[in-house]
Amino acid sequence: MDVLSSRVLLAPADLDAAVAWYTEVLGLSIYREYGTGGRRTGVVLFCGGGFLELTGPRAGAPVGPAAASLWLQVPDVDAEHARLAAAGVTVAAPPETMPWGLRECWIADPDGTRIVLVEVPEDHPIRNRRD
Repeated sequence: MDVLSSRVLLAPADLDAAVAWYTEVLGLSIYREYGTGGRRTGVVLFCGGGFLELTGPRAGAPVGPAAASLWLQVPDVDAEHARLAAAGVTVAAPPETMPWGLRECWIADPDGTRIVLVEVPEDHPIRNRRD
């Protein structure tokens, strides 16, 4: 398989509220928006090296958190935790250094989608891979 691009798709219960939360609270930037008849039906956001696409509910598609979760690497988990907690974001687990060496903090979007914020320490093997 030759993958040319990838993205995570979420179908929030309220598209406009989700776009506001992901842009204004989480701080992601919009890559593009789309829709028909002057009605916005989806927004694609920059998300590190990939994209996050928020779409309106589709017939038969699950709405809400289902089994999806997002993994977002940030430079400073503690600073993001403080900023997001002050903004009223649901914090499921505060920052903690995990046994595998990553510093993680779990939050949730307004629909309950789980988001892990990850800080990779300078001396962690992920940063020093040579293979």
